[in-house]
Amino acid sequence: MKSIISKTMSLVAIAATLLSFSPKPGIAFGKPMAAKGGEGFEISLNNKVLIQRFGSDINTVSSLQLNPAASNDQLIIKYHHCGRVGKNRVVTIRDGQNNLLKEFRYADVSTPVAAMSLPVKDILNLKKGNANTLKLYYTSTELPNGRLLTSIVLGRSAVAQP
Repeated sequence: MKSIISKTMSLVAIAATLLSFSPKPGIAFGKPMAAKGGEGFEISLNNKVLIQRFGSDINTVSSLQLNPAASNDQLIIKYHHCGRVGKNRVVTIRDGQNNLLKEFRYADVSTPVAAMSLPVKDILNLKKGNANTLKLYYTSTELPNGRLLTSIVLGRSAVAQP
């Protein structure tokens, strides 16, 4: 009996050791799922990634704080469509009541992940009265119902919060 238990425990230990070397779910050799063609997006400010969502985290909405001191900066959005090229790409900014404030349209490109740039000053200029929160959405032919990417809080330093 001890022999069977000993062999079973050895087999479990070997299996656990082998599984510990496999990549984590959602990560392919240290790269986000998009490197393998998963859906997701990145939002950067002047090439510094502030928000990155892939896989099951894609519906988690973070807030992004923008400061008037960053008015000469560029907000960059990269949307990953499972390795396919996004067509008819549109980024919209809406107010707290979901009213459309501004629409940015981007030309079709031949690469699967193409950067979409938004001048921060254009976003800051959308502030009306005491309303400090805007919503940033992305739509395309591949995502016709759109996706809320982030809430933008105006008037603070440029950082992302979960």
